[in-house]
Amino acid sequence: MKSVEYPSVREMNDDQRIGIVKDIFASVTDKYDFLNRVLSGRRDVAWRKRTVFEMNFFKTNRFLDVATGTGDLALDCANNYPNVNVTGVDFVQEMVNKGIEKVGFQNLNDRVELKWGDATQIDFDDNSFDVTAIAFGIRNIPDKVKALTEMKRIIVDNGQLMVLELTTPEPGFWRNTYSFYLNGVLPKLAKWFTKNPAAYEYLADSIMNFPTRKEFLSLMESVGLKNCKSIPLTFGICTLYIGKKRIRDKKLNGERK
Repeated sequence: MKSVEYPSVREMNDDQRIGIVKDIFASVTDKYDFLNRVLSGRRDVAWRKRTVFEMNFFKTNRFLDVATGTGDLALDCANNYPNVNVTGVDFVQEMVNKGIEKVGFQNLNDRVELKWGDATQIDFDDNSFDVTAIAFGIRNIPDKVKALTEMKRIIVDNGQLMVLELTTPEPGFWRNTYSFYLNGVLPKLAKWFTKNPAAYEYLADSIMNFPTRKEFLSLMESVGLKNCKSIPLTFGICTLYIGKKRIRDKKLNGERK
């Protein structure tokens, strides 16, 4: 099979990046879960577990998983909150199909629905969910502001918007070690397991070019989220971001919440 080459993240325009992301995830669907476990040393399981632990359901008992992939976060939520109904959306149909198989295998069809959907045009009404999250997907979306704005729109007042994303540690030993792994080791490992190892070269590139924690928190605040915080995980190679939706322009005692 002819090897695939992708331009660097900095060289891609938005349309190119969207097409490349679709191509990448369609090409690695069959090995996606396996590679996530192997290449992260199963830390991805712990990171999703922490995300689910931080969720708070208080009004609708509904969760929306954006860029759900094969549905891991959606399924983790459903298994941990028996009274919550879960929806997952993703714009790569091959990933959705794989996720639907997993939902059926776990007998969760009555509470988990996975379907095609665009993070920048979410097909749900305002104030429909207590919590929305995106795990390892926001870095692949060129228009992050639009995605965050849509995610904020569909949650209730004081609902949670959560972003779980691969990041880089603070400067020093761990950043140097992680950079070596991302750029030197990971693509070589991927060649053993996938027909498209360039997908993991893109992965490394997209992580290295992702905003800093401070920059991403500022981005969350810029779309109108409050109480924004970041939780570094595993020496900072992953970060969980959490923000809440402000009460809609209501004045209480002369102050906006």
